[in-house]
Amino acid sequence: MVVPDPKAFEVFRSYPDLQDSPILDTTVLDRKYLLVSSMSGRIRLYDCRSESLLDERKDHTKYVVKVASWQDSTTAYIATAGWDSKIVLYRMSVSEGLNPRFGEPVTVMNLPSNPEAILFIEHAGSPRPLLLLTRRDSTYLYYYALPTLTGNEREFCLLGKQNLAPHSNAWVAFTPAAVALCPTDPSIVAVSTSTVPHMKLIIVRLLVPPHINSVTTAATGRSEHMTEIIPHSTQELQDIHVTTQAFQARAALVVQDRESAAILVQCSTLAPQTQYSTPTLAWRPDGSGLWVNSDDGIIRGIEASTGKLVASLEGHEPGSKIRCLWAGRVRITEGDIQIDEEWVVSGGFDQKLIVWRIQ
Repeated sequence: MVVPDPKAFEVFRSYPDLQDSPILDTTVLDRKYLLVSSMSGRIRLYDCRSESLLDERKDHTKYVVKVASWQDSTTAYIATAGWDSKIVLYRMSVSEGLNPRFGEPVTVMNLPSNPEAILFIEHAGSPRPLLLLTRRDSTYLYYYALPTLTGNEREFCLLGKQNLAPHSNAWVAFTPAAVALCPTDPSIVAVSTSTVPHMKLIIVRLLVPPHINSVTTAATGRSEHMTEIIPHSTQELQDIHVTTQAFQARAALVVQDRESAAILVQCSTLAPQTQYSTPTLAWRPDGSGLWVNSDDGIIRGIEASTGKLVASLEGHEPGSKIRCLWAGRVRITEGDIQIDEEWVVSGGFDQKLIVWRIQ
């Protein structure tokens, strides 16, 4: 990995009025709409072609720290995570010729602690994705099925959870603060953690729960999950209604061993951070490595197969926090030739936005 000097650009356009308070997260919908969240709890939908505000909602009472989107040819799901311990889900039409609107939320989920990261992932055999989320003071990845929008099923359904510290004796070893899906293998995610004094990076294979058949008991009127005798996840273990303490102990060990085997890489990034830091990361487009932010002004490149530190990008002011990070391929034109280059874009508290061209 060869890292040249950062590239200088002039400002092409600035949008000072996208939000009414500091922006915390953004995501792009249908390659033309920008979703922007803020500290006020407001989210806005902006049309980048016409440069107009299409819609806005304020269903959170505190910071909206993450926005995630998923779409097919006609429908988009938008999930927002707020530090009011809520996840809000919207469903909007993205039909050609019609401007999308948020509309009323499909559902609002209250959590025991603040959410930190959210991500839509594909679910085999289902037309709808799953929502993957992490929470503060929890080492688990949580898998939720989206509401079916038919009958009375209008709430998220917890399908399972996966422990990223299965053999830890600590009550809370860390918080999974940021999650990114591998661009070449959708069954693998990278997780940056809240550990201090240095960020820890975990690359893990997702143990996506299978479809769960539900039956409604006439006595209670609630849905009970039908599970296998041998559990495949921590949630399935908790759903087992049988048996002896010896069986429960053996089943718990099976789950722990399976969760431990799913962790492919676990390493320290040497990126300094404090309990007030905001970890973030970005995959290289070929899936061979990751970039992570830090509080010392340096972006570090980690090799995905070994967890080794292989590159450092030093362009921000020393000691300044790197707040945002993106990596991907950009098509540029040089004369009559079009070239796909690998770029990294970083933004820091030194008020610099730097574009790096990776060779």
